[in-house]
Amino acid sequence: MIRRRPVSCGGWHAGRVETDSDGDSWRVRPALPALKLTGAALMLLAGLMLGADDPVRLGLAMLSAAALLGWGLRDLLVPVRLAADSGGVTVVAGLAGRRRLPWARIERITAEARAHRGLRTQLLEIDAGDSLHLFSANDLGAPPDEVAARLRETRARAIGG
Repeated sequence: MIRRRPVSCGGWHAGRVETDSDGDSWRVRPALPALKLTGAALMLLAGLMLGADDPVRLGLAMLSAAALLGWGLRDLLVPVRLAADSGGVTVVAGLAGRRRLPWARIERITAEARAHRGLRTQLLEIDAGDSLHLFSANDLGAPPDEVAARLRETRARAIGG
């Protein structure tokens, strides 16, 4: 198994971040919040320049900029999307909430790859029976198949098998 050490990027950590000897956490890729916030600024600027005489264009540009700003701020305020330790996993829920899932409630951990319109995406799926939690490589800062393998190892150690 490939083990990654945290890579510091101006206060951010990419990939798997060790929280203690028993737990791991995965966070959003560092470039994404910057990209989203830059997109918001560019969208607002474009709206002001191109939509000054058209209130519909200006409104749509401002709405798009606000959505990108919110999305980027979420990445800054809640960068850790998934954490695991001997007790279970903690997943992000809603905009900034957390949900704790003990290992006993988790039915399946898989990394599913899908191809659609020439693009291949891979998602980590954590099936907790009443809820399904999906994470992309961008959410995790690491390949979903590596994270799935690490979660299965942690689960096996925690439940003794």
